[in-house]
This record gives sequence, C-alpha cells and structure tokens, in this order.
Amino acid sequence: MDIRFYNTLTHQVETFKPIEPDTVYMYNCGPTVYDYAHIGNFRSFIFADVLRRFLELSGYTVKQVMNITDVGHMTDDQLADGGGEDKMAAAATRLKASKKDGKALVDNPDDPYAVAEYFTNAFIDDAKKLNLRIADEYPGQMPRATDHVAPSMIPMIQSLIEKDHAYVAGDGAVYFSVQSFPEYGRLSGNSLDNLRGGAGGRVQDSHTSQKRHPADFLLWKPDATHLMKWDSPWGAGYPGWHIECSAMAKAVLGRDTIDIHTGGEDNIFPHHECEIAQTCGATGNDRFANYWLHSRFLMVEGEKMSKSKGNFYTVRDVLEGKVTGRPVDPAVLRFELLKGHYRSQINFTAKGLADSGSAVQKLRNAAAKWTAFLSGADHIGKKYSVIDDFKSALADDLNISAALSVLFTWLKHDPDDPSEAVPILMLSNQVLQFLDMGMTTSVVGGESGTSEGGVTLLCQDLDAARDDKDFGKADAIRQQIIDAGYDVKTTKDGTVASKRLA
Repeated sequence: MDIRFYNTLTHQVETFKPIEPDTVYMYNCGPTVYDYAHIGNFRSFIFADVLRRFLELSGYTVKQVMNITDVGHMTDDQLADGGGEDKMAAAATRLKASKKDGKALVDNPDDPYAVAEYFTNAFIDDAKKLNLRIADEYPGQMPRATDHVAPSMIPMIQSLIEKDHAYVAGDGAVYFSVQSFPEYGRLSGNSLDNLRGGAGGRVQDSHTSQKRHPADFLLWKPDATHLMKWDSPWGAGYPGWHIECSAMAKAVLGRDTIDIHTGGEDNIFPHHECEIAQTCGATGNDRFANYWLHSRFLMVEGEKMSKSKGNFYTVRDVLEGKVTGRPVDPAVLRFELLKGHYRSQINFTAKGLADSGSAVQKLRNAAAKWTAFLSGADHIGKKYSVIDDFKSALADDLNISAALSVLFTWLKHDPDDPSEAVPILMLSNQVLQFLDMGMTTSVVGGESGTSEGGVTLLCQDLDAARDDKDFGKADAIRQQIIDAGYDVKTTKDGTVASKRLA
C-alpha cells in the first residue's frame, strides 16, 4: 500500500518513502510553555499523533520528537528576527499579578524556570488525557530547549559562522545570512526581495541595520539582563527560537536529515523556513526533512479564537464544561479535533462537540457488546477488509473523514461476529483512541450493563415503576438519571443508561 502526503516543501502530493525501510524519524514543533496550550495548539499535536499512530498501524517503527520551548520564543514571532519580549519572561511578569482562588498559580512567578516547569507539567497532563503517545515517552522524546543550549545550540551556531552562513554583528548578536542559502523561501514562497527584516529594537531598516540583509534572522541574542541566559563566545545571552528546533532535532533523533517534520500552518514562515536554512547550512545536506506536513488553523464558532471574543479555550476549559455546560470526556475532544482533514480549516462548535460525543458513544456502545472478548482478541497477522479500507483512506494524505466513513458504515450494518468486530474496533482504536481514555465505556442497566452504583439501581427502579404502571414515578426517575449526566433508553432487556460524553 502506497502512502501519500501533501509535502509543503514541494507543494504537491508525494508517495512517502522513508530514509530507512522500516523506521520513520519525525519531529513535531511542540508548545511554548508560557501558558496553558489551547485547543488550536492541540489540533496540531493530535494531527501529529494520528500521523504517528497510522504509520505504526502500517508497520513502521516511528521515532518521534516533540520539543518543549522554554526560552527564546519572542512575542513578535511572525517576524523572522523575533522581536518583542521573550514569552517566558513576559509570562513571569504576568503571573506576578495573577492569582487563582487567592493563591499564586505558580509558587515562584518571578522565576521563568518555575513558570516553564508548571506549564510543562500542565501540557503533559493535557497530552496524556488526550492520549498523545509522545506523552508516555516524556522526557526522553520531549526535549526542553534550556537543556540543549550549551551542548547543541551554541556548537551549531559556531558551525554556521565557520561555514559563512552566519556572522556576528557589532552588538554581539549572531545572525544567519539568508543570502548564503539560495533555497531560502522555497517552503513558504517568500522571496528575499519581498522580505523585510528586523525587530527587537535593533533594526529599523536596511540602511541603519547591523544586518547584511533585512531578512537575516537571529541565532543568538546577547543580553546580560535576561532572566534566562548562558555564557557563549558572543557574550552572555540566549538563543533565537529557530535554532532551538534545528539543534534539538539533530541531537535527539541523531540524524542530519529526517523523514517528516510537522507543525501548524503558522510555523511555515518564519519558523520552519529558518529551520531548513540553519540545518542545511550546518550539515551541508540539501534537505532537513524530506516531508513537511502542516495543519490548518482552528476556528471557534466561525471566528478566530481570541480571549477578547470570549471564544478562547484550553483543553481543561473544554473538559471541565466551559463549552457545553457539562464535563466532556477527553476522547470526545480528541475526536472533535481529529475528525476534519488536517489541511482543511475546521470550525470548533458546541454542536460539533455534541456530535463527536454521539460518535464516540456509538463506538463505545459497539465495544460494550463484546466486552468479554476485548482483552483476548487476537488480530496479529490477520486481514480485515474494513481495516484495509480504513488504512487506505488514511494513506491518501491522512484522509480521516474517509477513514471514519469506512468505520461507521461498517458499524451501521450492526456486525455481530465478535471474532471480526473486536479486532476491527481494537485496530481502529490504535489510531482514534476512543476506548481507553478518561472515562471507560459506561453503559449501565439491563443485563449487558456494567455497574455504576446508584444509576444502575435507578434503572432497576424505573423498570419496576413501569411494571407497576406508576408512570409518574417512572418519569421522575428517568429525569433523575438524565440530570445525573446519562442518556436513557428502553431496550428489550430493560432500561439502559449511557454516560453522556459531551
């Protein structure tokens, strides 16, 4: 089966051919840990997770790295030079004044390392709830930028200077020379003639700049007053954001060229464009990553997500019920963020979340029919046409919508052979992760249900009231179960209540 991806670098769909036959080396741009990651961030992270899980389902061993940025990411990150203030320093300032329930969110908000530690842990917690496989491998596969400044970034910057790809300006700042790399702009389509440079208060225009070209970008910023700084040949300071990913990818994956690099579409320029120039400049190779895959932005109720508009949500906001008014199962949020094609802009809505809840519930209800078979299912080496079609859809540039259509069309025909149905659910779950997250399948009541304490008893009481023709009492019990967060159905085996997922 050929796997095809749209490669941002070449602007076309290409057949995927890894460097090594059975192994895929993949780098994903991770969070900057100055705040809680929002659901737009997690759309990109879940896309990378689905990509990895599909490749593993297809038989590959995937070596994945997702970085933690805890220094050097500037507030004006739309500029290649990264102007404004370091986001970690800005977070430390912000958190001094912020309190939750009368208590500081971070014990020592003056310390950006403490801020980074707090939000790194928060990110890992969110990632585990949404079953990102990379979170189980932390910290080995989720390197922190601060751990790689001296051993990886400074040597790479020195190498770029020695190879005439970088230079030291009069104020001690080190810049990458974009004119030394003719391919600069190929990923994003930005030509040097159209790029305007400069930020950070040092550069106003090409005539007064200490840069050789306005588009030259920062590799090292000397700043002895910065809260996070390291000694270097160019003075105490800190690295630019772009050099961090180049250095960490090379250090942790151990390769000059990798197979896949992913991120959100906002990473294409300047971040990924700069990564390519740095890495290729340092290694001498003509490729940093052979395939560049980017996910589109997430809209919320038809608008760009914004705190000022009141439509800005973190993962914990959604799970705690700030969108729907009631708690949301993590699998539902994961499903909502993955169900649209990664190269299409998706619209996050309360209705969409409810629809995802219904979809996940259908899958879990199907699994509940064969609970006794789940742990002992043997699907190793067996072929299932549904899974072949599921994988074929994903092989077409990760067409998740088509893959879900395959699965739900099969489910619609009410399969009743557990020897086939259970492996199909287990194999599809390897990618989707609808079964083993947060709350488990929670169908209660009737003979096929699992015990949920009081709700199970209420189902029995409802059946007893109906048998006694006390319909007023039956209606009151039904409403009590609904108010407890369950959907109620009457079946031939009696009343069945299913935990509402969203």
